Order: sequence, then structure tokens, then C-alpha cells
Amino acid sequence: MTTQHADTDNDAALAEACRSGDTSAFECLVERHQRMMINVAFRMTGVYEDACDIVQDAFMAAWSKIGDYRGEAKFSTWLTAIVINLSRNRLQQMQQRTRREAYSLNAPLPGGDGKSVPDPPSGARSVLEQIEEAELRRFLQHCIERLTPESREVLVLRDMQELSYDEVAAALKLREGTVKSRLFRARDAVKDCLKKTVGSR
Repeated sequence: MTTQHADTDNDAALAEACRSGDTSAFECLVERHQRMMINVAFRMTGVYEDACDIVQDAFMAAWSKIGDYRGEAKFSTWLTAIVINLSRNRLQQMQQRTRREAYSLNAPLPGGDGKSVPDPPSGARSVLEQIEEAELRRFLQHCIERLTPESREVLVLRDMQELSYDEVAAALKLREGTVKSRLFRARDAVKDCLKKTVGSR
């Protein structure tokens, strides 16, 4: 049995224990999936504090709705769907705020805690290389935030979280063909944005 399959089976067993009120089992699920969910929410909203709030709300919702989880999809896919829905709601709130106050899409990415963005790999890279990598991450997040929410969702889940097409489709309740077409458009839009953003500097 592969590690991935073992983890999936373990998630199912933990979810079953949660349905019996086992809070320690739920703590295991939180520890296992929290980092990935924060990354999803952060890439969706671009605000680390909002991402943390979303994930906290998502786990609270997952606990209260654990009886609805029947194992048709992986637990991580079911949880991702909750995070995506809460992120959509938060994005709508943020859009309403932008009508009243200025909001910068060029805000720097949070870092240093290993949660919001991947830690740079160890090695003998120069300071300049590390700065350039941080700049590219900022450019990428800027371009992701310019996508429509529908395009952003498929790009984050497929290309950044590396979910399979069927997992993305299940999380977003879409047909696989719709996921692929949205992803194609999202990738093109990000490429064009990066060319314009990087080329203008």
C-alpha cells in the first residue's frame, strides 16, 4: 500500500472516530491538513491573517458537519471544498471593502513562519538569488489575485496544491472538462500577467 493510500485510509478511520465524538482524532486531522488548507486559503485571498481565520472556521465547520462526510471523496478533498467556499465568502467581503478603502494587490507575502509560503530550500544560494525568488513569488501572487475567482480556484488546487483533476472537480463540484478548460485559461492569464509584470521592471 502506498503512503498516499495509507494516509487516505487513516483519514477515513479518523473521520469515523470523529463521528463518535473523538476530539483527539479530529486533532490529528487538523495537524495533518492545516498547513495545506492555509496555503489554499492564502493563495485564494492573498491575506495571511484572513487565511488563518478561514481555516479555523473551516475546521469548526468540518467538526460540526462530520456526520455529513461519508467517505465518497477523500477527507482532504471534502475539507478543501469547505475552505474554498469560505474563501469565496471572504473574497466577496474584501471586494466590498475595496469600495470604501484602498487595497494594494502588491502587498508583500508573509514569510518566515513556513506556513504561508514554502520555505526556501537549503543550499549555498546567494542573498541576491533569495531576493529574486521572493520577488518572483510576489509577482506570482499578484498575478493570481488578478484572476477571476473561478480561474484562481482551479489554478491553486491543480498547479499549486497538486490535486488531481478528479479531486479538483470534486472539491469545486465541476465536471473534469470544465476544470481543464478553466485551468488552461488561468495558466495563459498568469503567463501573460507575469510577462507584463516582470518585463515592466
